Amino acid sequence: MATLLQGSCSSTRPAVHSLGVSLDGRTSGSISFLSQLHNLSFKTFERRCHVQRLTMGTLVRAESISKQVEVDLSLSPRVNFVKPSRTVAITDHATALVQAGVPVIQLAVGEPDFDTPTVISEAGINAIREGYTRYTPNAGTMELRTAICHKLNEENGLTYTPDQILVSNGAKQSCLQAVLAVCSPGSYMTREGGKAGGPLLEEGVFLVNKDITVGISQEVIIPAPFYVSYPEMARLADATPVILPTLIPNNFLLDPEVLKSTINEKSRLLILCSPSNPTGSVYPKKLLEDIANIVAKHPRLLVISDEIYEHIIYAPAIHTSFASLPGMWDRTLTVNGFSKTFAMTGWRLGYLAGPKHFVAACGKIQSQATSGASSVSQKAGVTALGLGCCGGGVVSTMVKAFEERRNFLVESFRELGGVKISEPQVHFTYSLISAPIMEQKQKAMVSSSTHNLYANIYLIRHRVALVPGSAYGDDKCIRISYAASMSTLQTAMDRIKRAIVHLKAAVPN
Repeated sequence: MATLLQGSCSSTRPAVHSLGVSLDGRTSGSISFLSQLHNLSFKTFERRCHVQRLTMGTLVRAESISKQVEVDLSLSPRVNFVKPSRTVAITDHATALVQAGVPVIQLAVGEPDFDTPTVISEAGINAIREGYTRYTPNAGTMELRTAICHKLNEENGLTYTPDQILVSNGAKQSCLQAVLAVCSPGSYMTREGGKAGGPLLEEGVFLVNKDITVGISQEVIIPAPFYVSYPEMARLADATPVILPTLIPNNFLLDPEVLKSTINEKSRLLILCSPSNPTGSVYPKKLLEDIANIVAKHPRLLVISDEIYEHIIYAPAIHTSFASLPGMWDRTLTVNGFSKTFAMTGWRLGYLAGPKHFVAACGKIQSQATSGASSVSQKAGVTALGLGCCGGGVVSTMVKAFEERRNFLVESFRELGGVKISEPQVHFTYSLISAPIMEQKQKAMVSSSTHNLYANIYLIRHRVALVPGSAYGDDKCIRISYAASMSTLQTAMDRIKRAIVHLKAAVPN
């Protein structure tokens, strides 16, 4: 900034000195100083300077506004392809209604309604008191990774070393990093001596060392109903999600023949979630073996096995880790965490186990994104894994309560005509459909899709927050979370019954 000092004298006026402020080579404002300051009070001088500063500021702002350039508000195509979570949207809507005084019952979020077991919380508190509040290694503390290896060996029959474990900020981060690490916009068929990579010229065509090569878009196979984030993870990796529908008579389990007919040269990942979110179904070992036999015939196909619900399971269902099957260890990335089993959703702690080559790649992504998980949470995680097989007594108490709630809802829905249910074998959510009612109502109200129509009716008119099945890849279903007290579920069930009676009355004969 250049400054210009100007002055003048007069026998009748006090001398005035002006300090001009030049912006971009032009004088756009000035502040005047009186040479005979002894004739003025300090407050008078201060007021005059303030007025001049306001004037100058106004001029500068006016000039700035006149030359303002419109900001480019465009977003990355990758982000534009990603859909927001409907579970979050419905939960936010329900929360807003509650805050406005509307007594909404929230059965949308799959989150345990129990507090974290005291012994685990105390471990976190002690970690803070003892100053264990600094960065940890990116992959997680050796103490926790060693404990995870022990857990996987004892409970899942899987053998890993600490360098084959990556601790992250929740199982969702572990899943996303796995998808990002192994998927790409295309598989590069380079000419001899060429290196894969380069800018995308047009769909399916890449520039590789001045040679044009054909890229085949990779696919991620996802059985539906699915966890809401799986398809979006694929899209974030520039891969294509391929959705395989399942049927309620089959408990929403993947048909191996459908998988077999779907796999092709573009298939890179199969995401299995067992025990399943959102259906609550558990894949029997025989069915997993059939799937493994199909996967084994395709060297490029890897598997992400999401096992976050493994311990919230009801007899006689038995959990089997996919990586424990013959020939599957080398191609399986096992994802698990602490949120569901130990009611530690807010602690944000999960992990990935797999071959070192893939785990190291995921660690590279994490090192540039979040780095290591919370040091306090990791200390709490060590204590959680030390509670004994399957979480010990504190976890079994939660599971027993969830099973009682599940039984109540299953019995209640069986009493209703026109409703089909898939009885969950695990955790605290399940899907139901009201086939004749919903299909006829959809014909009567063509402008509204069935799933959104019914979720909105339950939320707005009957004050129960549910998630439409379309969020999970099946628009004939509605997902219910029974992570609520029995009294709350009883009230919710009364409201749902009234809603179904209302819908029956509205359907023409």
